[in-house]
Amino acid sequence: MKSKTLGESSRPGEVERGQVILVAYLIATLELTFLFMQMGVMPYLAKSLGLDSVGFGYLQTTFGVLQLVGGPIFGRFADQFGTRAALILSCASGSAFFLLTSISTSIPLLFLSRLPTVFMHGLPGAQKVITDLTTPSQRADALGKLGLCFGIGIIVGSALGGVLSTKFGCFSPIAAPLRVLRVSCFLSLTCINRVLISMSSSVGTSQSGSVFSIREILRLMKFPGVMEIFIVKVFAGLPIGLFLIMFSIISMDFFGLEAVESGYLMSYFGVLQMVVQGLVIGKLTNHCSERTLLRLSVFVFAGVGLGMALMRTVWHYCIVAVPLVFAFSTLGTITDSILTKAVPSSDTGTMLGICASVQPLTRTVGPTIGGVLYKKFGVSSFGYLQLIVNIGLFVYLLKTKIPLREMK
Repeated sequence: MKSKTLGESSRPGEVERGQVILVAYLIATLELTFLFMQMGVMPYLAKSLGLDSVGFGYLQTTFGVLQLVGGPIFGRFADQFGTRAALILSCASGSAFFLLTSISTSIPLLFLSRLPTVFMHGLPGAQKVITDLTTPSQRADALGKLGLCFGIGIIVGSALGGVLSTKFGCFSPIAAPLRVLRVSCFLSLTCINRVLISMSSSVGTSQSGSVFSIREILRLMKFPGVMEIFIVKVFAGLPIGLFLIMFSIISMDFFGLEAVESGYLMSYFGVLQMVVQGLVIGKLTNHCSERTLLRLSVFVFAGVGLGMALMRTVWHYCIVAVPLVFAFSTLGTITDSILTKAVPSSDTGTMLGICASVQPLTRTVGPTIGGVLYKKFGVSSFGYLQLIVNIGLFVYLLKTKIPLREMK
């Protein structure tokens, strides 16, 4: 009788946790949608202000550096002050970013508008909610479903950004999100911490030290297997990341696409992302160990490199995109799951912040390295580099026994 009563009393808590996770998915979807709305039109906005391709590369590098620096700090902030405070900070930073960008009438102001993005990390905030509210066995599946949010963001954001820019000008996809971001702030204030505040591990249990403590951030790399997995996470997708950073230029020069056509192509990627992370990864994690899926993603990445080296048209790229999205999604989800399990629960926010800094790192070095590769060796150079790097990593994973907390 007592156990039955306890079981019934725990059901509302489980339902409430599920609702909070859905709210986290919604917040991530809104922020990603707005991000892709402005991302598609940013090259054209920069060009209209007189910024050439080199200057646009500097703009992307500035954004990457700010996100790179802000990711781990944002994670430490979430560990010390709670997930709700971190999500509110992210929404406020996003509002400031879109406001400054919407009134950018000169190149210096356009660069200044990147400054608030140092704390614009809605996706790591949503990941923090999920890691706090799921068991280790459920984590990879729940994190994988964030790919649905990413896919919706790509589809809706890219398509809506192209339509708005065509009908109302380049500034319209940037000004539109300002009011809707208030909804994200309201959801963070009213919904998120009702469950998290009752969990002692979610607030105030992080290691002592300042939010800006580099030593506390680097301390996590000393846990068994963390450094090895993080190296694989960084280098396996780096060549593809360089290609994607240059894609706005490649789509115009190599594929000959217009802004609307580029939006449609990004929507296609969004559909693939939704299918892979929403349907495929969850089933794979139930039947395969994380070590197996990590090796599989690196092996598929090597095949993607060969396909990219041989592609010549946009239709070839659409074919290569299928295994590309699978490998990219699987690698990101599995490595995030492994790394958050490898550190104490009080440090998951910092670990997620470090993981979130991988893409900004690519955006930082991407415009320079990617520009050199594209100008001197062409599009195929990205594919050959991807092939060589991932063959090396695959051999490394086969020969090295990295300590992992195995979980099917």
